[in-house]
Amino acid sequence: MPLPEKKPVTRRTPSRADLPFKGIGLILLSTVFLGCSDVTAKYLSATMPSIEIAWIRFLVFTLIMVPAMVPGSPVYAMRTERLSFQLLRGAALLGSSLFFISGLRYLPMAEASATGFVSPLFVTALSIVFLGERVGLRRWIATAIGLLGVLVILRPGTSAFHPAAFFPILSALAWASTLIMTRMMSGREAVLTTMTYSAITGLVLLTAMVPFVWVTPSWNDILFGIFIGFASTAGQWIVVLAFRYADASVLAPFQYTQLVWVSILGYLIFGEVPDGWTVVGAIFVVASGLYIAHRERVRRMQLLVLEERSPNA
Repeated sequence: MPLPEKKPVTRRTPSRADLPFKGIGLILLSTVFLGCSDVTAKYLSATMPSIEIAWIRFLVFTLIMVPAMVPGSPVYAMRTERLSFQLLRGAALLGSSLFFISGLRYLPMAEASATGFVSPLFVTALSIVFLGERVGLRRWIATAIGLLGVLVILRPGTSAFHPAAFFPILSALAWASTLIMTRMMSGREAVLTTMTYSAITGLVLLTAMVPFVWVTPSWNDILFGIFIGFASTAGQWIVVLAFRYADASVLAPFQYTQLVWVSILGYLIFGEVPDGWTVVGAIFVVASGLYIAHRERVRRMQLLVLEERSPNA
């Protein structure tokens, strides 16, 4: 008798589950990894160029993603229908990392991190141009409040202002561009594919730049660089997992706990104590980001209601 034909096994995207407490736990864990990565990068920036630190980080990132690059591997993820978007997203992710590390060399941890959290404000503006979204008056007011918080932190025109303060802002802009491109590819490209191309793109670009600034690292520097690569990759991966269990509006408040970790570590390792203006500005930035997340949730719920009422839905 002929043997029954085997049906081809198709890999499915992991289904989304409504487990908010698990998502919150994961997002809190991710802030620990990401905070430790940032603090270690600041420590290395005293002896190594930012490009070289980022190069080690992306080298480790790429090595972790090697199984996804091997044809025939169960996790092979190099097939993409949007190669140009993947490469642009990888370049934007690299810019976010490189600008932030460059700012850490000159700025206190709390100041750099609080300034870097203005990315939701840039996402609001970019979503109008690239996603065709309509932004209401309340979201614009929240955006203005967030920008006011940045001005309070940076205090341009005073002796407290440092030109390097622009680096975290550029980092936030690059990260916002990364998020916009991620949204544009959402549902069409697998997460593993996006991460793999981001790793390759960043490593290729940095490999072209690093010979011009190369400083021979000590074994201690290499070990810390490897730690940054593992910690940042683990943090980003845990964030992806967290969003499978809870909405962004639920997780957003807990992402800001990273400010707590970097402030504590900044004090313990570098003796940095955030001044009052930095704390006040950070409150403005966080409040703005939380309100924008809230409005995103309200807008999404309204769209779902309209779809349910539509006779063609």
